[in-house]
Amino acid sequence: MSDAVALPGQPRGFVASGPATARAVNVLAPNPSAMTLDGTNTWLLSEPGSDLAVVIDPGPLDEAHLRAVVATAEQAGKRVALTLLTHGHPDHAAGAGRFAELTGTKVRALDPALRLGDEGLAAGDVIRTGGLELRVVPTPGHTSDSLCFHLPADRAVLTGDTILGRGTTVVAHPDGRLGDYLDSLRRLRSLTVDDGVHTVLPGHGPVLEDAQGAVEYYLAHRAHRLAQVETAVENGFTTPEAVVAQVYADVDRSLWPAAQWSVRAQLEYLQDHGLIPGGPE
Repeated sequence: MSDAVALPGQPRGFVASGPATARAVNVLAPNPSAMTLDGTNTWLLSEPGSDLAVVIDPGPLDEAHLRAVVATAEQAGKRVALTLLTHGHPDHAAGAGRFAELTGTKVRALDPALRLGDEGLAAGDVIRTGGLELRVVPTPGHTSDSLCFHLPADRAVLTGDTILGRGTTVVAHPDGRLGDYLDSLRRLRSLTVDDGVHTVLPGHGPVLEDAQGAVEYYLAHRAHRLAQVETAVENGFTTPEAVVAQVYADVDRSLWPAAQWSVRAQLEYLQDHGLIPGGPE
């Protein structure tokens, strides 16, 4: 089906640097790959009329990209006042230290090892900078330190790798756990139902216009994959490698090593719930 309106989450189409909402501008990093899609989306956020900005996920340690983020802010008459991280994977966070040097900002993250400064991030935190308000939403699962940021004024959520603009994400086992990830998706669904969030600003891929549709698709996809993995084990395919070959046969083989992370997380989840042998007694 080629009609973008019918795709999960209603993606806007191609990914490009530039404004995405009234308060969010994307600066696309030049690191495309099978895992990063078009590259990392570095988000520059600011309240209209304010001269202060917040950057989420500076991206890889790429000097030209980091300077492009600074230049984008300066061209809009803004100064970067704070840097935030959705999680610690290098394609999102490796450039944070250098970016802090360029901007003189602190870096706030859930993982203390990623912070520059005294302040971290925790569930329920509300960040206010230059009139901009962001709410921290804990979303472990892709990694244990994954966070999303709710931008109420734009009815948007910045999801890092928890929800992508195209395809689905990996549960990076053993740090990432499937049970946590499913809980995080349900938490995001509550944002769409209870808080009116309709736009997903992902860490990779295009902006999604139907946040609830995207979350529901992810939940259904995970349920389908779990059922497939359970069936594969029942049919005698018990190693992650064998399960991937059965369940992910329709996926590009270059992605199979990453798919093994998700399969290991799925096997652990099924074992923990007593659905296949090998769980806790």
